Amino acid sequence: MTAPREEPDVVVVGAGIIGLAVARELLAREPDRTVTVLEREAVAGFHQTGHNSGVLHAGIYYAPGSLKARLSTEGSRELYDYCEARGLPARRDGKLIVAVSEQERPKLDELERRGTANGVQGLRRIPAEQIAEIEPHVRGVEALHSPQTAVVDFQAIAEAFADDVRAAGGEVVTGCAVNSVEPHGRGVRLRHAQGESRARFAVFCAGAWSDRLAVAAGGEADPRIVPFRGAWLRLRPERRDLVNALVYPVPDPSLPFLGVHFTRGTDDEVLVGPTALLAGARDAYALKHIRPADLRDTLTWPGTYRMARRWWRTGLQELRHAVSRRALVTDAARYIPELREDDVLPGPSGVRAQALGRDGALIDDFVLSESQNALHVRNAPSPAATSCLPLARLIVDRVPTIPRP
Repeated sequence: MTAPREEPDVVVVGAGIIGLAVARELLAREPDRTVTVLEREAVAGFHQTGHNSGVLHAGIYYAPGSLKARLSTEGSRELYDYCEARGLPARRDGKLIVAVSEQERPKLDELERRGTANGVQGLRRIPAEQIAEIEPHVRGVEALHSPQTAVVDFQAIAEAFADDVRAAGGEVVTGCAVNSVEPHGRGVRLRHAQGESRARFAVFCAGAWSDRLAVAAGGEADPRIVPFRGAWLRLRPERRDLVNALVYPVPDPSLPFLGVHFTRGTDDEVLVGPTALLAGARDAYALKHIRPADLRDTLTWPGTYRMARRWWRTGLQELRHAVSRRALVTDAARYIPELREDDVLPGPSGVRAQALGRDGALIDDFVLSESQNALHVRNAPSPAATSCLPLARLIVDRVPTIPRP
């Protein structure tokens, strides 16, 4: 295994899709800058990048003016073009957001308002009698159709980004977890699994571990990352015809989760879910997986209890979904009534690194912070993968240029 450079100009911590996009942008702007990406896992894009449903969000859900709104609308078009140029899996089949009762129409109105304000192309309302023209098995009182919403393979994109970084003279070093970080003269010292690197500047795109590294570098404790485990079911191959593309419920706009939905991926696998259950580890891909330090960090954070007091009913519903396949299927069958419990099989899982404020607020936008000679991505959940290219530009705008002799 090749050891990383000892004195690169910039170290990027984390080889998820954001970290790799940042490294790629750094090298595009200053080709003679030495850039090292350090990744704790054996492969790039292992965690949130590689454990999601692959949706390239068009920008419907996000409050106009927010970073999520601006960057997802821009990023979805840009990343789709990148996939086409590189021959990566990508398909623009569209998304249907379905209201199943009259009470949900006002929320659908708000989604349409947001999507229009955010510049989502082709967005239109679908009356009940026309829903079946798009999704024959879906039932509802009205729907919102986004023909520009796409699916991609984010893991494949991350691998392509890593190739871009190497081709531009950067290095991506896997199996190299960062254990400590501290300011060092005019730069920053990082001790890691393969020794030590001293960089002039560091950018931390560490996902579930972003808060710990930010605090180690001298940053604030607030916000803290709390892990939410999402588990999917998958339709049996013979029942995949229940869904043509993407079918979503009308979500609760006060939560950063989108509810139980159907996603047909680039491989034609149809996922149903996910759940959103507070997890006992930051890599809790198995429900019973617990890391005492991770659990302690979650339970000792004041925001956890403030969040629980506000959202305990939602928490109970998510617990039911996590432990009962029937409960999750029943929820999904509200808008695909033909769905039955024996139509589904166990599916994959992922962990969402969600920033939680001390006040109990689930932070619903991207968050960047600074410490001495370093920049930290403190919150980058969905649609961060969709937004990775413009988000990388925004991040690199804040990285100082490297003076040359």
